[in-house]
Amino acid sequence: MKFWPKTCSQKEVMFLGELEEILDVIEPSQFVKIQEPLFKQLAKCVSSPHFQVAERALYYWNNEYIMSLIEENSNVILPIMFSSLYRISKEHWNPAIVALVYNVLKAFMEMNSAMFDELTATYKSDRQRLSKAAGETNEETSGTLGSLRL
Repeated sequence: MKFWPKTCSQKEVMFLGELEEILDVIEPSQFVKIQEPLFKQLAKCVSSPHFQVAERALYYWNNEYIMSLIEENSNVILPIMFSSLYRISKEHWNPAIVALVYNVLKAFMEMNSAMFDELTATYKSDRQRLSKAAGETNEETSGTLGSLRL
């Protein structure tokens, strides 16, 4: 994780491929040790505006062994990935990425529907609170500007 390529998308795609090969042979006990930093980085990759990086990261969910590891640890992985996946499902420019994200969200919903529903509700309430706060900030700014126009 320390040497993750940050500036070259092609290297990041290759790195994701190499990492998948390592994950294919990792023991579940070793996976638990790396799952948090790994999925924090995968959440960033999924959110990448470079569609090949996002696509390569989303292909991890097509790997049966990795899916079994994710399912065993969904209580840790789902909260890490959820906000990125949900946001991308609404905002990504590439329809193929959006379709892949929907498949991943569907898999998470089937794995742990109670946690999925809880995270969805929390995400929506957080977004409403943020948009309300942004609206109040805009009103305050407009009021200040209006008083300056005297």
